[in-house]
Amino acid sequence: MQTSNCKKTVLDTERILALRDAITLLSGKWKFCILLNLYNSGTMRFKDLQESSNGITPKVLSKELQELEDNLLITRTVNNTKPVTVSYALTEHAVETQAIIESLIEFGLKHRKKIKEK
Repeated sequence: MQTSNCKKTVLDTERILALRDAITLLSGKWKFCILLNLYNSGTMRFKDLQESSNGITPKVLSKELQELEDNLLITRTVNNTKPVTVSYALTEHAVETQAIIESLIEFGLKHRKKIKEK
């Protein structure tokens, strides 16, 4: 019987660590917004991402994009144009975040309605 409890503890620990990793990966005010914009629009330039993410500063956008790229959720492409432009797109791995984003939006809409009714 101890073996079963040990396996359950290991599985619970793995699940908790996985949840922590996911929260850390996607934490912050802007990452979900950036991912949603890229999901909806496909490839976007830096300036377009900034304009579609109302209120984000260039410095913060740059930091968030770097973190998303480091974590293999977006790709950064330097385009050979004059002037040089940089575009960003989701990786196939990032497409898995769509369901998470949609679930959060649905929860947010329900929550906003509940709070307004209060």
